[in-house]
Amino acid sequence: MEPSDTPPEDPASPSAHSYRMPLPRLTLTTDVSHGPLDGAWWPRCDALELELPSLVASLEPDPDTTVRVTVDPAEWPDSPRTVMAPGGVIAVEPAGPGSEAHVITLECGTVGRWVLMIVPPEEPSGTAARLLAAAADPENPLTAARMLALAETGRLGSAAEGAD
Repeated sequence: MEPSDTPPEDPASPSAHSYRMPLPRLTLTTDVSHGPLDGAWWPRCDALELELPSLVASLEPDPDTTVRVTVDPAEWPDSPRTVMAPGGVIAVEPAGPGSEAHVITLECGTVGRWVLMIVPPEEPSGTAARLLAAAADPENPLTAARMLALAETGRLGSAAEGAD
């Protein structure tokens, strides 16, 4: 193989390719006193190591903040114990027995703690939008499992409004 006189492509050049995960599909409650959830997250795929960094970044923890995530082992059976993210490592732990299904809990040091319903990635966009809105409603007392069950039957809107 002959050596090339062409210099290697500069990674900062406009023609260089880089990939950045899109912003997470996320809703959060705006009120501190609310139901069992702080909002919902609709990941694009079930690969936690790909999705988690952008979710955590959207919550804006300081770079030195310890981030700990607890996931439903039934929903993320092969989740890694740690996920690399810009500025640090995210510790991932399986939720213990008796914990709520279909949720992810994020603890970002002094920044805050969030319990989010996980909307399945394959959920149709209309249903996902209703689930995201219902989970972020501070007046909604329903659990994630109950909202997902109601969404399957098409009764989510009436139940979240108290007509269940």
